[in-house]
Amino acid sequence: MLSYQHIYHAGNLADVHKHAALAWVLDYLTRKDKPLSYIETHAGRGLYDLASPEAVKTGEAEAGIARLRAGFAADHPYAALQEKIAAKYGPQAYAGSPLLTAELLRPMDNLHLAELHPQEHAALQAAMIRAGGAQLYRQDGFEMAQSICPPDPRRGLMLIDPSYEVKTDYARIPKIMGQLARKWNVGIIILWYPILANKAHQPMETELRQTFADAMLHRQAFPPAREGHGMIGSGLFVLNPPFGMEAALAEIAAVFAKAKAQ
Repeated sequence: MLSYQHIYHAGNLADVHKHAALAWVLDYLTRKDKPLSYIETHAGRGLYDLASPEAVKTGEAEAGIARLRAGFAADHPYAALQEKIAAKYGPQAYAGSPLLTAELLRPMDNLHLAELHPQEHAALQAAMIRAGGAQLYRQDGFEMAQSICPPDPRRGLMLIDPSYEVKTDYARIPKIMGQLARKWNVGIIILWYPILANKAHQPMETELRQTFADAMLHRQAFPPAREGHGMIGSGLFVLNPPFGMEAALAEIAAVFAKAKAQ
């Protein structure tokens, strides 16, 4: 059984990069009065307590969301969601991508979330009941995505966000992305991955760039969370990026640059 639990890393710099981009895309999609599907392959528990011993132990949230929160413009979708989550769940609450998405989606939209870890799945179920519900799957997220693509409605977004605890994920993801893109050629598919000091991510990134020439790649560098920590940045690889996403990612990068200069 997989042992990864995101509570130790919730709200870290990679989360800010990923969640700020996700919030922008969802805000963009929900401006149009048409239903959409959201699919997430590795959902986690959805809601995290940044005052918990696990989160405090690593200090990653303190160096992440706690430091960068003020750098976003008040009207940025991510900033607005932070205020909404704090008001609803408390000042130390941190929303993972499933809860962020649930707060932005409308009754006409469909929300599909997979989480294999039994404790994380139980916590996700509780969080989503409180948030208004979703279709939950306790199964391998890649299998879930393959089984429901193309979704109904076909308009929408998929987030692929594994822990990479299974090291073969780096090798298998390009093939999986190709299969999903063929099944759901109109879907926005966002892959998150860590930028690693040992460069374990590079063969996957190279293969993805060769396979998907029109995709968007955004890397956000940052210091390791602690001495010897292997993650030195966050990567987003986006199929069918919506209009304006390049500028939106540049705006997020500016928040990181401002925090680094302080």
